[in-house]
Amino acid sequence: MANKKGYVSFVLHAHLPFIHHPESEDYLEEQWLYEAISETYIPLLLNFKKLEEEKVNFRITMSLTPPLLNMLDNKLLQQRYIKYLKKHIELSEKELVRVKNNEKEYNLAKYYFERYSKDLHVFRDVYNCNIIQGFKHFQDIGVLEIITCGATHGYFPILYITEQTVKAQIAVGVQTYEKYFGRKPRGIWLPECGYVPEADKYLKEFGIDYIITESHGILYANPTPIYGTFAPIVSPEGVVAFGRDIESSRQVWSSINGYPGDFNYREFYRDIGYDAPYDYIKPYIASNGARVHTGLKYYRITGKDCEKDYYNIQWAKDSAEKQAGHFFDSREAQIDKLAPIMGNPPIILCPYDAELYGHWWYEGPYWLYILFKKIYYDDCNFELITPSEYIDKYPLMQVSTPCRSSWGANGYSEVWLNQTNDYVHRHLHVAGDRMVELTHLYPNEDKDSLRRKALNQCARELLLAQSSDWLFIITNGTMVDYAKKRIKDHIGRFTKLYYQIKDDKIDEKFLKDINKIDCIFPEIDYMIYY
Repeated sequence: MANKKGYVSFVLHAHLPFIHHPESEDYLEEQWLYEAISETYIPLLLNFKKLEEEKVNFRITMSLTPPLLNMLDNKLLQQRYIKYLKKHIELSEKELVRVKNNEKEYNLAKYYFERYSKDLHVFRDVYNCNIIQGFKHFQDIGVLEIITCGATHGYFPILYITEQTVKAQIAVGVQTYEKYFGRKPRGIWLPECGYVPEADKYLKEFGIDYIITESHGILYANPTPIYGTFAPIVSPEGVVAFGRDIESSRQVWSSINGYPGDFNYREFYRDIGYDAPYDYIKPYIASNGARVHTGLKYYRITGKDCEKDYYNIQWAKDSAEKQAGHFFDSREAQIDKLAPIMGNPPIILCPYDAELYGHWWYEGPYWLYILFKKIYYDDCNFELITPSEYIDKYPLMQVSTPCRSSWGANGYSEVWLNQTNDYVHRHLHVAGDRMVELTHLYPNEDKDSLRRKALNQCARELLLAQSSDWLFIITNGTMVDYAKKRIKDHIGRFTKLYYQIKDDKIDEKFLKDINKIDCIFPEIDYMIYY
């Protein structure tokens, strides 16, 4: 560490809402998981593996959220993912015939055929359908720090009106982590980076050392932090907060001047699901006949208004390598400037949605691989670190309370509370209060009693209704009907059970049916709301 003046810390947030429909295969939203496995999670694992085999010492932090872990561990979804891959392999085989007279399209079809075939091999044969094991391996060898999240990504700055609901989000997040990783999590990715000081005491209660916040959560902390986002602060309750670095974030995710907009990169929006003849592509798109993304894309970004040019894998790799060099140089310059004026060495925290790497920015996982190799081999003034390692090395930090904040548009709560979705919150608050009421009316029910099963299911339904994803989707206007249906379903099921429990008339068949669909957190104990 002699010539190292500072640190860079990558934190990827891997999250998807819990989507599980044993009753039907017609929900397009289920594909979010399959696309993320093929385009983000497997590519990240394969690149970590390459680094491990090449003996490159690297560090990265990832949150794997409880809904994502529950889906990755779900037998039905594992089987459906295999079916998804087989369909994609079949489609790319057909493409080899359809585009055989176009050399560039043919080479890309071959590439997709090989890539999906490899996904199938890695998923089924290497990881035995459970890629959680893959991530756990990298945690166990010390290069990946996995952190947790709120149970269903509930948004704390609004939920905390009934504080027990925030406590439950944290408790179940920690329990789920322990179940899969066999240890306690040290960090938490606050859902949507939504911070309120009221959550600190629960974070401490469940053993959380640190949180990730948006830049202004630190910059407007009280008192003002001396070193801005380049050093963590610790709240009066003892929770350490790391803030997002503005410059490095912009370089990666900005669609205008960020790396993913490079003209050599794969164009996300041009997909054969929209381009291929309708009768030909029909078996591979939505069951209702709507054209959707298939994942087979032949074009590169090329430019704003010009004709799209064919995607060239080598050119894309060249761009990724060039940009890894640019990122590397930028961090060096940043640390050179900061190190002389700071107490502890600066830490530049780079938090992103994991799905940016691979799903949105197809070349992202390769870029990370090149960057990590470069940091390891090239002479530079910084090294990679995880937030936990930084806290252990430099335990002295400024005491300051982060400001209420989120990483949503405009930095506060308007994405999750606005005129399109504000009607939801009163239902969430009423259900939260009712859940607390039930725990006080029926504390510590017998282990096998029907009432206990119903109370536990109430807890599941409430958590699922609280997912910030539904509010976000309504604001964004994407899959609005689905998001509204999910909120209505969970609040409806919760309310029905609530009255059945109080009237002592629990409908066992109803309970069984909804438990089959909403089977998240099998070990949940409703008393966390007490």
